[in-house]
Amino acid sequence: MNTSEIKYVLLLLCLSSFFCLSSCKSWIEEDPEGLVTDERVGDSEEAAAEWVTGTYSKLIYDMFCWGYFPRVLEFDADYISGPDWLFGTFGAGNFQGESDVTDALWKGCYGLIARANNAERHINAMSNISTEAKNNAIGEMKFLRAFAYFLMVRAYGPLPIQPEEATTEYDQPRQSVADVYAYIVKNLEEAAGLMYKNTDRAYQAGHASAGAAAGLLAKVYATQASAAMPASTEIIVRTGPAYDGTGDDRTYAPLRSITMQKTVVSGYEGMNATSLYQQAATWAKKVIDGEYGSYELLAYDQLWKKASCNASEFMFSLCTVSGDATYKVSVHSQYEGYMTEQGSDFIQEGGWVGCTRHWYDLFDSQDLRIVKGVKHRWRAKTQRESNSGFYYPQNNEYTIAATGYDLSGNHIGDPMGIYADGVSYYYSQDAQCLAFTTKYMDVTNNAINNADANFPFLRYADVLLVYAEAQNELGNSNEAIDYLNKVRTRSNATVASATGATAIDSKAKLRSAIIEERAKEFACEADRRWDLIRWGIYLQAMNAIGGSDDAGVLKTRQERNLLFPIPQPELNTNKAITENNPGWN
Repeated sequence: MNTSEIKYVLLLLCLSSFFCLSSCKSWIEEDPEGLVTDERVGDSEEAAAEWVTGTYSKLIYDMFCWGYFPRVLEFDADYISGPDWLFGTFGAGNFQGESDVTDALWKGCYGLIARANNAERHINAMSNISTEAKNNAIGEMKFLRAFAYFLMVRAYGPLPIQPEEATTEYDQPRQSVADVYAYIVKNLEEAAGLMYKNTDRAYQAGHASAGAAAGLLAKVYATQASAAMPASTEIIVRTGPAYDGTGDDRTYAPLRSITMQKTVVSGYEGMNATSLYQQAATWAKKVIDGEYGSYELLAYDQLWKKASCNASEFMFSLCTVSGDATYKVSVHSQYEGYMTEQGSDFIQEGGWVGCTRHWYDLFDSQDLRIVKGVKHRWRAKTQRESNSGFYYPQNNEYTIAATGYDLSGNHIGDPMGIYADGVSYYYSQDAQCLAFTTKYMDVTNNAINNADANFPFLRYADVLLVYAEAQNELGNSNEAIDYLNKVRTRSNATVASATGATAIDSKAKLRSAIIEERAKEFACEADRRWDLIRWGIYLQAMNAIGGSDDAGVLKTRQERNLLFPIPQPELNTNKAITENNPGWN
């Protein structure tokens, strides 16, 4: 959604009755009496646009603007970390009663679905509108509905499917995982055939497009396919305990390559992995070949620029308004921190969420995703008087550059390179010094709490890696390596090869390399937990850390953590749901 559309819908939202969902028996219910009618909005392309914009607004208001997102999708993963007070009980694996799980994901997604359903009914009834505009508007509603169900089915398993037609039957039972996915696929296939391509004259930047629907469909198929792969499928994960030793003598533990055996993913047992991967490859290739628009990888130096937020790599993103009271997010504050004033070197507050040392050590030293994609020095406002700051990581290269001493305490010389600025930098083995991303730094105003960071839900790089994953599982390793390398080459990473000293010469090795590439490429984009879940290695990967991570966040997990609990208010009101997910009763 572009800025002008957001500002327009702000005026609409000032009318308290417009787009209002009243209190219901359950969150999967919608109240027809509290919703806008054709007579109140009209029958025109402008009226259809109002319905569409109002539905998009749900992604931000009530879902993202309060900080629940991306927390609910991001904070429960092996390579993500931050201060204990921020990660809290949710970050430690206790999801029961958490507002993230209740308000942001369940309530927020069903609110989005209800709004999409109602909008589609009214748009479908319009007659004073071109066929193309009408189809596109309906397609966007189908896309948003499918997107919401995809977020939820990965988190909760079986779900109630809200009737698209107006109804007063609010006690809806949970449908099987297979049925929910069938409904998602149906909506995305229809959306891909209805929406504008990003190359069409009428397409509006910031909206979902036919290509976004096709790309998400490829990811949906790959999610099912990987979850349906046989138990004991091998996946190598580089991980392990955060530290060797204890107290002042502790040092970062080296990465360990651990071969994990996939476990059964509940709800996907009867699915055909080969058939699903064939579908994933087909839909990804449709996007790659330009059947649904034009997409390309951006040069790394342009990828995370504010000016690139509507570039074709960003197939579906959360577009926000800088400092706006309603269309605001905390992404910039949580990942980067906001400054004392624009142009300042000092962080006023925030910059808490980052990745662990094990994640950082996955990369080749020249990979731009750590050379430029990770902060190597930063300063908090409390360090102004002491003329100090933090540096990262603690290794000879950066320690010498920052302090003049190597890791053994030997004086090498005066600080050189990027740190030769007279500031005394130091390192701390806790939440103050993590691999903090630079993805969300470029905003309109970096000195406000609610800056306009561009948070991607789907990038073209994801489609390429889905295609690589599918081709590997279908036995086409050369094709898989080619597409893996398209992503690696963009970031100046060492290209993968089936020959040589570091040969990726088996399906298991290539599978593992692609999953690891996803962890590197989509770090801090709310993707890692769901990759671990769909591949059936979540418990093994989390527990391989051996307790707490770099910052002291507890990563020990048990079976109940595989699914989020159904919120208690839904259980209290929806009589068709009689029990919670395993371990949460």
